[in-house]
Amino acid sequence: MPDPALPARYCIFEGSKILLLDQALPDERARGWSLSQQLFIGVHDGHNLYLAELVGAPPSGSDWLALRPALLSLPSGLTPAIARAAQIRQFQRTHRYCGRCAGPLLQRPDDSGKRCSSCGQLYYPKLSPAMMVVIHRGRQLLLARSPHFVPGVYSALAGFVEPGETLEECVHREAFEEVGVRIKNLRYVCSQSWPFPHSLMLGFTAEYDCGDIQPQEGEIEDAGWFDIDALPQTPTPISIAYQLLNHTVAWLRARDEGRA
Repeated sequence: MPDPALPARYCIFEGSKILLLDQALPDERARGWSLSQQLFIGVHDGHNLYLAELVGAPPSGSDWLALRPALLSLPSGLTPAIARAAQIRQFQRTHRYCGRCAGPLLQRPDDSGKRCSSCGQLYYPKLSPAMMVVIHRGRQLLLARSPHFVPGVYSALAGFVEPGETLEECVHREAFEEVGVRIKNLRYVCSQSWPFPHSLMLGFTAEYDCGDIQPQEGEIEDAGWFDIDALPQTPTPISIAYQLLNHTVAWLRARDEGRA
């Protein structure tokens, strides 16, 4: 339930766009707007966070911005709130009827799940765990680029966890499938919620063990070893790939200097 002592903050969507007011998420001023599908989705950064849709024209001083550019332009502290709102909105839009009996789904009052009004089946917002790994060999990192990347950008390897698979098994499998190498000394580093559409990214580092680079056809356009002082263009700072690469480079430099 909302905390009556806290101010409100809104994630208001239209299609694939989110509304910004004065280049920020709308605040208490949005209470007077015409909103539909309004839903309290938790407390974030000292605010009651609401998900909603706008009815009618946007207010003066507001702008619609696509979700990805919004994540890139807003303060990083808002990323968790926007990611949560976008994923719960996706769940609301795709789970209106029961997949077992086709009965209408009702919002549960105490969490983000839904219950079938007919058979009682429970549904919760979907999460798709995906691994990301930076492989190192000496002072070099194994980076690759997908055909859909911005030209010139290279990143860590990534892939979704399959049913029945552990995170560790996924990292080993994806490394071999995507670039044909075996890895060892796998270490967990960090995670990130990524609302495209409902991913949970889990970042690892690993040491190269054996194998020659063989890019997976259709998945990897190019891959290679890059010295940490001569890295290619990498993803934007908002991404977990950027954080993971920075972490690995800092660790390798500290190791070379005897500090790790």
